[in-house]
Amino acid sequence: MDKLAAMAVFAKVAEAKSFSAAALRLGISKSAVSKQMAWLEKQLGARLINRTTRRLSLTDVGMAFYEHSARIVAEAEAAELAVSRLRSEPRGLLKITAPAAFGHLHVAPAIPDFLARHAEVTVQMVMNDRVVDLAEEGYDVAIRMTAEHHPGTVARRLAPVRWVVCATPRYLKQHGVPHVPADLARHNCLFYSFLQSSSDWLFDSEAGSASVRVTGRFSVSNSEALRVTVLQGLGIALLPTFTVGADIQAGTLKPLLPGYVPRGTFGTDVYAVYLPTRYLSPKIRSFVDFLVERFGPEPYWDAARRSTKARKSRAM
Repeated sequence: MDKLAAMAVFAKVAEAKSFSAAALRLGISKSAVSKQMAWLEKQLGARLINRTTRRLSLTDVGMAFYEHSARIVAEAEAAELAVSRLRSEPRGLLKITAPAAFGHLHVAPAIPDFLARHAEVTVQMVMNDRVVDLAEEGYDVAIRMTAEHHPGTVARRLAPVRWVVCATPRYLKQHGVPHVPADLARHNCLFYSFLQSSSDWLFDSEAGSASVRVTGRFSVSNSEALRVTVLQGLGIALLPTFTVGADIQAGTLKPLLPGYVPRGTFGTDVYAVYLPTRYLSPKIRSFVDFLVERFGPEPYWDAARRSTKARKSRAM
């Protein structure tokens, strides 16, 4: 038998002054209580309880042993309560990592609202475009944009990554508006530099797929830097809408090639990735649920797209 379990039974017997009442409180049989007490006394080599036909009383040894047993049982119950609270309420340090641009534009601005909801959570966030090892580096959640996930992780979709070819009205006035992908070959196109295929832009349309090899005078490995450059009227860029959605809504950038859907240069969705566990930490679950609610299948940065779809629907 487990000595700690037997001590807990003894504490209940001492408090109830009855095997039957202790059994009722513990949810076990009276005979099980009796066996526990006999085993415990045998292990200790001392009588703990005086038994009579009318009542139970503690021996001097039993009284001394009860003080320690009650304290241990109380500590065990407090520990169980602490675990229960940790499992039910988000609390503690939440360590997350996110891509530089998306993290700066959308994850970091969301953190204050998340912390306002969960006063006992502390967030530590690292922004870079490196794929981290969650287990080895101690991260709770990684925000990633890829369809390829490590088999030892869980990936939950947060939002789509949509792409747009865009330029400033000033650039288009000076250099003309491209109407089909092939027209882009005559323009100064700005693109990502970290992929060998970054200069090959792919499109899907009702007529099928199309590709064009673009050239330009500037390439960079960060979508925010690319946005700044295209806003200055240097050329045409292929960018994710999470970077330029607000500019398109404001009219400072114009989306091009209607009817052609660009495939983009990295993933088609944003995911929250975390390690699989039977008992997912509330701080992780609450953070991922919060981002799903905040972003969703039609994220706020695609408001211009929703407006366009609504106008087309009304026209029909």
